[in-house]
Amino acid sequence: MSTIQPKLSGLKAENFQKVVKGKKTDLYTLVNKDGYEVSITNYGGAIVAIMVPDKDGKVANVIQGHDNIDDVINSPEAYLSTLIGRFGNRIAKGRFTLNGKEYQLAINNEPNALHGGPTGLHAQVFDAFQTGDQSLTLNVILPYGHEGFSGEVKISVEFTWTDDNELIIEYLASTNKKTIINLTHHAYFSLQGIANPTPGIEDQIMELNGDFFIPIDDTCIPTGEILKVAETPFDFRTPKAVGQDIDADDEQIKNGNGYDHCFVLNKKEVGELTFAVRLTDPKSGRTLETYTTEPGMQVYTDNWGSGNPIQLGCTAPRRSAICFECQHFPDSPNRPYFPSTVLKPGEKYTQKTIYKFGVQ
Repeated sequence: MSTIQPKLSGLKAENFQKVVKGKKTDLYTLVNKDGYEVSITNYGGAIVAIMVPDKDGKVANVIQGHDNIDDVINSPEAYLSTLIGRFGNRIAKGRFTLNGKEYQLAINNEPNALHGGPTGLHAQVFDAFQTGDQSLTLNVILPYGHEGFSGEVKISVEFTWTDDNELIIEYLASTNKKTIINLTHHAYFSLQGIANPTPGIEDQIMELNGDFFIPIDDTCIPTGEILKVAETPFDFRTPKAVGQDIDADDEQIKNGNGYDHCFVLNKKEVGELTFAVRLTDPKSGRTLETYTTEPGMQVYTDNWGSGNPIQLGCTAPRRSAICFECQHFPDSPNRPYFPSTVLKPGEKYTQKTIYKFGVQ
């Protein structure tokens, strides 16, 4: 089917059309019955627009991205609202052992490997199939040895935009050789709406369904402990402002330069789709609820933002977005007691995450 031109975001599909690495890039827009839109490019699976209303019905873009393909490719924030893999988050010193063999990955976040390496999913051109007004499938094959990992991996990601303003992301992957995998999406959410400058997230109210979190060292690698959130800045079991403890005199907050930690989500059984987090912006009334089958969720409060330009003249100051990266735990290959990220031939990797937008 032909590309749907976005009507609400001000983006133009032709600005995303280019041949990159021999493959065509484009902009794909999903539209629900109320006319609200999600726009995604097949370069990195970057989401560049989520157009939803506030409490007064005013529609704004609540995700940070770019307005043309060159800026997506050359973004100062390489993972700005893109897909992440083959292994999301960090692996200590880029090393892990599988089947008795040690693998060495690129060190792209000194002194560690981050987000599947410099040419991870965020830098891949996917084969795109828009099957209707409300769904898009992105497929890619990562060859054996890509970024130092074992196994050829086939990855399919389906985006569905429902009439209830839910963005559903479903992941499916398989391999021909034992490997490790940890897929996620690095959406930078700005519920008040992007602007110049985009407002901060400190006053937004967060409720998070996790009794435990994973502490990190000063290189953002798990210490190996799993700690209770009780009586720490990481306790969001009762709703509180994101900024309340974001600069607390706390070793973990200092190690992350704010929140950049994986929370252990409360689950009754492995792989069940459960509520993870609810974010409310008091000013606009917009809400975002996240549900996932994953055991963990990295909360990142854009601690390294620096006012970079984003789409249509808007800018992204520090802490103007928040990320809810549903995933397995960081450095899992080196922590045998963390939920396994190993994928074997004949097995299917599956994951489902839902971002539901509303107003109160």
